[in-house]
Amino acid sequence: MKPKIEITDLNLFFGKQQVLKNINVSIPPNKITVILGPSGCGKTTLLRCLNRLTDLQEGVSITGSITLDGEDILHTQSDITDIRKKMGLLSQRPYPLPMSIFDNVAYGMRIHGMNNKKELKIRVQKYLEQANLWEEVSTRLHEPAGRLSIGQQQRLCLARGLAVEPEIILADEPTSALDPISSKSIEEQFIRLKKEYSIVMVTHILRQAKRIADHVVFLYLGEVVEQGPAEEIFNHPKEERTKMYFEGLFN
Repeated sequence: MKPKIEITDLNLFFGKQQVLKNINVSIPPNKITVILGPSGCGKTTLLRCLNRLTDLQEGVSITGSITLDGEDILHTQSDITDIRKKMGLLSQRPYPLPMSIFDNVAYGMRIHGMNNKKELKIRVQKYLEQANLWEEVSTRLHEPAGRLSIGQQQRLCLARGLAVEPEIILADEPTSALDPISSKSIEEQFIRLKKEYSIVMVTHILRQAKRIADHVVFLYLGEVVEQGPAEEIFNHPKEERTKMYFEGLFN
C-alpha cells in the first residue's frame, strides 16, 4: 500500500536542542495511525510538522522531507495554506470560534468562497452528522457555540475541520479534556471517518491506542523506536523499550 505521508530523515531543533532525531515514518491511507509515547517525547512536535505549524515557532530549524501524495511539503512552491487545507486539526482542548454553532462550521467554507445559503445549510448538516453532533444541536444552530458542553465543542471543532474537506485528520490528544462518554464518541467517529480520511492521532493513553489504532508509531526521546501494524506492535513488540512502555515501567 502506497503511504499517504512519507517522512524521511526528519530532524528538528528548537535552537540548539534537538527534539526530533532522524525520523523515518510511513503513514498509510485510510487508517488510524497513532503516535504513541510518554509525555515530552516529541509526539505533538512531529504532528505539527505535518501541517507545518512548526513554521510559526521561533528558533525552529528542520531538515529532511515530508512527502504528501508525492510532494515534499517542506520544500515546496505550493501555498502553505493549501497544504494546511488538506489537514483538519483537532487540538487537545476545543477552541470554538466566538460565533454561532452554524457559523463555526460554515466559517471555513465561506473563507474558501462558498456563499450560497442553501448549499451552506446542506453542508453544515452533513459535517455535523459526520461529527455525530447534528441530533444534539439541530434546533440550536444559531446559539453561541460556547454554550455547548466541552465534549460537544470538541465534536463541533471536528465538524469545522471536516468542512474544508481535508484529506487527513490530525488529532493531538483529542480526548484528554473530555469525559469518558465524549471520549468514546470521538473514538467511534474516527473509526467511521477513516473510510474517507487518513487519521493521525497523538496519544499517551495506551488503552485508547489499543482500541482504535490500525498503525502505531512508538516515539521515545525524539526517536522512532518501533512502528508497524497495531496488532503486531501491541502483541509482538520487537524493541525492549517498547515492551517496557507497554508494561508501564515508564510513562
